[in-house]
Amino acid sequence: MSLDKKTNILIVGLGLMGGSYAKALSRRGYSVSAITKDQKSIDYATDKGMIKKGSAFADRELISAADLIILAVYPHIVLDWLKENAKYIKKGAIITDVTGVKSNIVYDVQKILPQDTEFIAAHPMAGREVYGVENSDDKIFWGANYIVVPTEKNTPFAIGLCEELGWTLGFAYVSTLSPENHDEMIAFLSQLTHCIAVSLMCTKDNPDLVRYTGDSFRDLTRIAKINDEMWSELFLTNKEPLLREMEAFKQSFDSMYNALKNDDSDKMREMMRLSTTRRKLFDKQS
Repeated sequence: MSLDKKTNILIVGLGLMGGSYAKALSRRGYSVSAITKDQKSIDYATDKGMIKKGSAFADRELISAADLIILAVYPHIVLDWLKENAKYIKKGAIITDVTGVKSNIVYDVQKILPQDTEFIAAHPMAGREVYGVENSDDKIFWGANYIVVPTEKNTPFAIGLCEELGWTLGFAYVSTLSPENHDEMIAFLSQLTHCIAVSLMCTKDNPDLVRYTGDSFRDLTRIAKINDEMWSELFLTNKEPLLREMEAFKQSFDSMYNALKNDDSDKMREMMRLSTTRRKLFDKQS
């Protein structure tokens, strides 16, 4: 199987990410169906031409017809859904996901799947501060990163197919990491930044601040509008790597605090120069 227009694609979970996948793939001519718990989401996606058909329950026919299954659900649901429905998945099917943590999921999933199917993990590094299929937009993938997360059990074919999916969705960069390296990286780049934004918004209770703020505060706290159910699960599932990154951040923040307290402008400027040099690497090239 290759990712051609004959591939039957099933998306499980039709929220922001699942809906954006559906929109991108349907726009490119693929046959997309969906399973999600909310019939209104199915109706919306069907009406907008994002999917050809869908179901608000685990429809056996949709599952057994799928060549590629994309699990766009919370981490704990991935394993539960596959335990219940793996027996309906066709021989040779490929399963992938969009979850933000891997080590505590991937190995368990690969253990329960039939030998003639394969799970290859992936993480689309894209999103918005809103959720729901009505907010889906495949433009969130443009210029973004897509990470394939294989284990030793994955075949070159499945890895290649997952990489092809990333390019097809419109991602600018497709890379590969082990589950452990992925979780360490994501703890710093994504989860720690959300912790900082949330903590900052919880620091000062003054509704009048909105009248005086500038872009720096808005930019820094953009991700503080957060899906508490999803992100608390992600934090707990990746607890140890995230705690290590939080401790490292505390040490760095303490360095700035002590430099200010001790009137040590040389130390502050040293940190600022290092910060500027490292931040330039993240500027997107036009």
